Amino acid sequence: MLTSVEIGWLIAAVTKGDVVAFEQLYAATSAKLYGVVLRILRRHNLAVGVLEESYLQIWRGASEFDPDVSSPVAWMVAIARNRAIDLARLPDNRAAQTEFEIADADSPGVLPRRELTDDLKRLLTCIGRLEPERQRMILLAYYGAFSRQQLAVKLDLTVTAVTASLRRSLFEIEQCLTY
Repeated sequence: MLTSVEIGWLIAAVTKGDVVAFEQLYAATSAKLYGVVLRILRRHNLAVGVLEESYLQIWRGASEFDPDVSSPVAWMVAIARNRAIDLARLPDNRAAQTEFEIADADSPGVLPRRELTDDLKRLLTCIGRLEPERQRMILLAYYGAFSRQQLAVKLDLTVTAVTASLRRSLFEIEQCLTY
């Protein structure tokens, strides 16, 4: 795996139309992005399509990457994650219809120890300080890509209650991370 700096260099080369750099970027990051997309969509054929669209967006928008705002991988994951969530939330999409049936996991799978960065450890610690119901809601919303409406149905709450709880939880997580 390449370092964050090396991935940043590849993105910079992609802004100049460097196809070889793009191939190296894809080889270094596609497994991670595919995992994120598959976890959200839960269907290989949909995940592959979203992954292709994500890399096309990365190719076209490489100049938009700002290393002062996020790490290169975080920027790429955000692109892929947002595309996957958009697809999962389409009303006529089978991925959205089978979301409850295929995997009703309330927490992410186990990550190899080497992938647990200090920032991720801090985030998980902060999430762990929330009440169990709010932990579950945060994980379903952000890791499972559940919409507020889906959360309301799943947790037997109103959409307003879900929104308020998510906001309160995110505020507490932000406070925990800043101190």
